[in-house]
Amino acid sequence: MKRTILTAALAACALSAAAQIMEERNPVPMTPGGGRVYRTEVVPYDARHDAEARNREAGGYWKAFEPEVTIATEGPLHAVLEQEIEIPFAWTDGMVYLHVENPGSAYSLWLNDRQVAEVSDPLTPAEFDLTPFIREGANDFKLLMRNDNPARQLDAAAPVVRKSFENSYLYYQNKRSIADFEIGLVPDSLGRDFGMLDLKIVTQNAYNYEEPVTVGYDIYSPQGKLLEFNMTEITIPGRSTDTVRFSPFIYHTYKNKWEAGSKTPPLYKVMLFTRRNGVYKEYMPLKIGFGKTELVDGRIMRLGKELKPVKAGYNAAADRKTTLAELKALKAKGKNTICPDYPQPAWFYELCDSLGLYVIDRANINAPERSGDRTVGGTPSNDPRLVGDYLERDVLPFAQFHLRHRLLPGRSFGQRLQYVQGLPVAQIGRKVPSGDLLRHRRRVEFGPVNTTTQ
Repeated sequence: MKRTILTAALAACALSAAAQIMEERNPVPMTPGGGRVYRTEVVPYDARHDAEARNREAGGYWKAFEPEVTIATEGPLHAVLEQEIEIPFAWTDGMVYLHVENPGSAYSLWLNDRQVAEVSDPLTPAEFDLTPFIREGANDFKLLMRNDNPARQLDAAAPVVRKSFENSYLYYQNKRSIADFEIGLVPDSLGRDFGMLDLKIVTQNAYNYEEPVTVGYDIYSPQGKLLEFNMTEITIPGRSTDTVRFSPFIYHTYKNKWEAGSKTPPLYKVMLFTRRNGVYKEYMPLKIGFGKTELVDGRIMRLGKELKPVKAGYNAAADRKTTLAELKALKAKGKNTICPDYPQPAWFYELCDSLGLYVIDRANINAPERSGDRTVGGTPSNDPRLVGDYLERDVLPFAQFHLRHRLLPGRSFGQRLQYVQGLPVAQIGRKVPSGDLLRHRRRVEFGPVNTTTQ
C-alpha cells in the first residue's frame, strides 16, 4: 500500500514537471568496434535498494576483475597477467564494459586473442567497451604490462600502494540504457532565489533498428524530501545515442548551499534510471551540491563570494577509513583545498564532498621536453599538431572521470604545465569538447591543458 501511494505521488510530480523537460533531438551514431570509451564513472544497479546500498554484486550484472601474473620477466614488457571469466548468455545480448583501476603500470589489454586497447597512463581509471570481443562461456583476458614510471611522468611522489586492480570490474547494460550524463545544481539563470537542476542524460540504443528508450530521475533534498520526479520516452535510431535534458526548478536551494569549510555540507541525492515495460531498471545513484563557481575579473567566485583556497598536498591512503581520518585532521587545521599528485579513487572525492573540501587534481599531461618553453609548439604538450594524441591519451579519460565531480579554475606551469578550467591557456585546449563545468565546486589542475572545457 505504501509503495502504491508513493508511486502515485511520483507520477503526479512527473506530470507537474513535464513542461520543464527539454529534449535535444540530435541522434549521434555509436562508435563501432568497441575498445576504450570515455564516460562518467558510475556503476548501474538493477534495483533501487541495491543502488542506495551500493551493493554491486546483487543482480548478476557485475563481476570482479582480478587478473593474476602468469609470466614475469625483465625489460620494458615486465609481466603478463591473465584471468578467465565466464560470461552468461544474457550478457551477450547487451553491452559489456570493463572498468580498470590500479594496474600499477601502462598496459595492453587483450581479450580472446584480440587487442582491445593500449593504456599509457595507469593512474587514471579506464573504461572499455568489450561488446564486440565478448562471447558466451569462458573469456580469456590478458594484460601485457609495460615498465613505465607514472610518478616520474607526473613529477609526483610514488603512488600509494594498493592491491593490484582494486576496484576493477566488468558490468553489463541493456542495449537500451544510459550511456552517460552531465549534472549540476546551479542558481536560476534569471537570478531568482532558487536553483535549477541542469541534467543531461545521454541514452543509447545498440540495436540495429529504431527503439524507444525511457529515462528519468528523482532528486531528494539534504533533509530527505522528494523534490522532483520525472521521466520521458524518446525514440532513438539504431546504433545511436541521443540526449534528454531536464531543467526543473529546485526551491530553497540557498538554504542548502554547499560551501567549503562548513561543518556538514548539504548534499542532494539524485537517482537516474530507465524504465522498460513498466519496470524500473538501471539505477545510478549520485550526490551533488548546490552552487556555481565562476572566474570574475581574475577572482574565483562562488555564489557571489570570492573563494580563498587554503591548500594542503595530500594523496588518499590505502583505505577509506584512514583517508577520512586524515582529511578530517587537515580540515581541523583550517585547510579547505586538497591537492593530490594524481587521480584518486572515486570514494576520495565523495569524502571531500561530504567534508566540504575543494580538490585540485592533476592529469598526466606532462611536458617531457622543453618544459620551460612558453611558445605554441615549444613543447609537445603545447603543440597543436599533437592535439589528437593528447586528447586520446590523457584529456578525454580525465575529463570523463571528473565529470560528476566539482571543479574550480586554476593553473600552474613548468613540468606541471597546468591548465585553467575554462580559460584558453594552451593551444591544445581549444580542441577539448565544451561544457560548463565551472558550475562545479572542485578545482582541477592539468598537465598543460584543460581536460574538459574549451
